[in-house]
Amino acid sequence: QVQLVESGGGLVQSGGSLRLSCAASGRAVSSYTMGWFRQPPGKGREFVAAISRSDSSTNYADSVKGRFTISRDNAKNTLYLQMNSLKPEDTAVYSCAAREGGITSATPFMYEYWGQGTQVTVSS
Repeated sequence: QVQLVESGGGLVQSGGSLRLSCAASGRAVSSYTMGWFRQPPGKGREFVAAISRSDSSTNYADSVKGRFTISRDNAKNTLYLQMNSLKPEDTAVYSCAAREGGITSATPFMYEYWGQGTQVTVSS
């Protein structure tokens, strides 16, 4: 079983950048397909990006494609989300998640393990 802890959130101006980290413990992050999800204020959880366990292929929500990059550092056992050109509509609590399956999924219930989340606020 893996434990996940996010960090790196904060307040940033529109057009700015942030890098979120998700530190894993208990098992190697390379053992899982990993994903980032977010929950904007008053809305449901939505998919952001994922990276597969099997071949490190990536998948992105259309709303972040070209602006966000998901990556994984196996030596540090950490997942990252580099967020550039941030917009006010990116404001949300961002959570990382892990699933045993080998392919990416945009569906939250396909992920068995979750971090507690980190707040990202983008001011206009």
